[in-house]
Amino acid sequence: AHNGDLTARETCKTGFSEEDYTVLISENILEGEKLLKVSFSSCLGTKGTQYETNSMDFKVRADGTVFATRELRIPSEQVAFTVTARDGRTAQRWDAVVRLLVARPSPARSAHKPQKGKQSASLDASQPPNDTLLPWPQHRSASGLRRQKRDWVIPPINVPENSRGPFPQQLVRIRSDKDNDIPIRYSITGVGADQPPMEVFSIDSMSGRMYVTRPMDREERASYHLRAHAVDMNGNKVENPIDLYIYVIDMNDNRPEFVNQVYNGSVDEGSKPGTYVMTVTANDADDSTTANGMVRYRIVTQSPQSPSQNMFTINSETGDIVTVAAGLDREKVQQYTVIVQATDMEGNLNYGLSNTATAIITVTDVNDNPPEFTASTYAGEVPENQVEVVVANLTVMDRDQPHSPNWNAFYRIISGDPSGHFSIRTDPVTNEGMVTVVKAVDYELNRAFMLTVMVSNQAPLASGIQMSFQSTAGVTISVMDVNEAPYFPSNHKLIRLEEGVPTGTVLTTFSAVDPDRFMQQAVRYSKLSDPANWLHINATNGQVTTAAVLDRESLYIKNNVYEATFLAADNGIPPASGTGTLQIYLIDINDNAPELLPKEAQICEKPSLNAINITAADADVDPNIGPYVFELPFVPAAVRRNWTITRLNGDYAQLSLRILYLEAGMYDVPIIVTDSGNPPLSNTSIIKVKVCPCDENGDCTTVGAVAAAGLGTSAIVAILICIVILLSMVLLFVVWMKRREKERHTKQLLIDPEDDVRDNILKYDEEGGGEEDQDYDLSQLQQPEAMEHVLSKAPGVRRVDERPVGAEPQYPVRPVVPHPGDIGDFITEGLRAADNDPTAPPYDSLLVFDYEGSGSTAGSVSSLNSSSSGDQDYDYLNDWGPRFKKLADMYGGGED
Repeated sequence: AHNGDLTARETCKTGFSEEDYTVLISENILEGEKLLKVSFSSCLGTKGTQYETNSMDFKVRADGTVFATRELRIPSEQVAFTVTARDGRTAQRWDAVVRLLVARPSPARSAHKPQKGKQSASLDASQPPNDTLLPWPQHRSASGLRRQKRDWVIPPINVPENSRGPFPQQLVRIRSDKDNDIPIRYSITGVGADQPPMEVFSIDSMSGRMYVTRPMDREERASYHLRAHAVDMNGNKVENPIDLYIYVIDMNDNRPEFVNQVYNGSVDEGSKPGTYVMTVTANDADDSTTANGMVRYRIVTQSPQSPSQNMFTINSETGDIVTVAAGLDREKVQQYTVIVQATDMEGNLNYGLSNTATAIITVTDVNDNPPEFTASTYAGEVPENQVEVVVANLTVMDRDQPHSPNWNAFYRIISGDPSGHFSIRTDPVTNEGMVTVVKAVDYELNRAFMLTVMVSNQAPLASGIQMSFQSTAGVTISVMDVNEAPYFPSNHKLIRLEEGVPTGTVLTTFSAVDPDRFMQQAVRYSKLSDPANWLHINATNGQVTTAAVLDRESLYIKNNVYEATFLAADNGIPPASGTGTLQIYLIDINDNAPELLPKEAQICEKPSLNAINITAADADVDPNIGPYVFELPFVPAAVRRNWTITRLNGDYAQLSLRILYLEAGMYDVPIIVTDSGNPPLSNTSIIKVKVCPCDENGDCTTVGAVAAAGLGTSAIVAILICIVILLSMVLLFVVWMKRREKERHTKQLLIDPEDDVRDNILKYDEEGGGEEDQDYDLSQLQQPEAMEHVLSKAPGVRRVDERPVGAEPQYPVRPVVPHPGDIGDFITEGLRAADNDPTAPPYDSLLVFDYEGSGSTAGSVSSLNSSSSGDQDYDYLNDWGPRFKKLADMYGGGED
């Protein structure tokens, strides 16, 4: 393969396949009609190859197709021009001559004799389907015959689209000159023959006549490239394949189609003529190089036709819509609707096809109308000392588009408010200006304000538009006097004094000021917060005095400062009040004696290196605290005899044993501590010292600690004995519980006869009568008739709703020592006895509960009535307690 490639490169030759191309054409040539295709080969590839001709009537496409640039009528029988191929990389040129021969009708049309050493082929697309012969090129050998210089050039076959047939319709006939010697079979291959779309073209294999089988559509496919083959009856190639180019001639069968049916554009109001608005685009599926696909635009209608019926125009070729007249005013016309028509055939309304679209042109607003106040002056009033209050609403009128930057109003105060008490905010809905108080005003300082305000738009005015005189207005604001609260000029007020001043001492005068200078009002003072209740304030003049002794060490003091809050209220309508805070800084005096620390300690019974470090705590502050003086009292004398104090520094000292041995135990050691105040204060504090035996490390032993606590050996032994006894009792209790649990699990299934309750009838909830009815006879309820009456009844006759009277059968008694095997016999015997027991409930009959019987021993109650006409005395009901109070009120109250 490598050697083959090398040979191919060595034999490669750049240039046209022919030096001279000859083509038979019709007398009339349409614009864009394809005539032939030249073949150019380059060893470096055809990329970068450019074609050109020396004729303005013919051009060459990049694929080598030669076509007419305009509609032509060939005046003579031959036209010749030169096709040049230029290599853009090397600037080399190659030329070839193209000759166009006009085909004339002739009876000897099938002869096709070569002229001047050149062979020619012809195709007239408009002729009737007679035989158009495309002979194969003749290749003569070198055996004395003249060598042919070049191959045949087969002209393109032009087929009009949308042909009505009949089909198949003959196009050309292909013939080889060898068919005089041997039978030849013809075939075609390529797209449209044996490749999709299949069978668009067919060929008679014997005669070589090629047909088109159905109407063509150039918009579906514009050209076909087929190859014609000639073989003998055995399938052997007789001729080399030739190329057939079939071009579908375009017909005007497609209307222009707009990309959008509705176009939206905009233009500023007041725009000058010639201002671009929008572009509409229509596409035609026909050939754009012919008049069939050349679209032209025009405006059909404009609505509304104000201020002119021709406010816009359109570029017929590009579709650009521009303004053509002045006078666009959004305040008069906000939108235009323009109907645009696109027509092919270069806009020829008689032959071309048309389509329409709608262009909606919105006139956009520009700020050509300044805002104007609806009034020249405005007025409002505001109470003093209030903020965020709307004083006045300023209304304006603007004819520009609402809620746009050209309409949105912006207000500012030009003069009359040097302190910045007011601000004007814009209502986003109504566009009104709301004059708002942003800094409280004082009636005593300003009783009225005269403001000058100006309004403008958020967007600047358009070029050439001036501000209106009505864009400025005046605003008069009156300030209303209100009762203001008194205030303390010095708040918080701080005073300094020593703690411990006596009760009734005057500290300061904490007075308030009433800002209402034009109102005659009195101010009274009271306490609002005094945590320790140490102060008193005069209600009329605000003089503060002490009501108790001030103590700096109190819990109410924070950082030496005591705070109290006072209230000052006037008598206005309505009353107003203000608060003030008084801070009292208390200077410390030496009024607290020091306290010894620690309160308890331990030490070895023999002198050693260990000692007790002691210090002191004082509630006062410097200089009324340390350095401290620690000393032992002279009484009792044993203290100085047994103990000694060694000073370490100003705040610490050490307490240690003075003697060689001190018996273990607890000792209360008094120590006198004195601070450094002026005058100094002393305090005698007791420290509990535990003296105990120590080990070699100087630490108290366990036995020594107990001994030091005051327990002797006998006490320790007694404690141990008690612990042993307690443990023994717990152990015995646990053993007893275990044994009881074991006996419970090993108990017999049957219980003792005396514990059996199944043969007994138990009565529950028998409450009996009250305190006065303890003696009652239930037999009157259970036996309505006398016992004798029942016993006198005949055998077998008895009441079915009462318990039978008579001897009850004897139930079997279980043996004292039961056996599990006797349980079944016992149950059977008990069941038999129960079945034969007439007294066993329930009695097998329907009970009649409302039967009272006869001969009842109970007395009749029919004589009782609720009449109060008798002389009955019900006063005893008052003695029965609160539950009978209601009855006592009804019956025991006498006649009333």
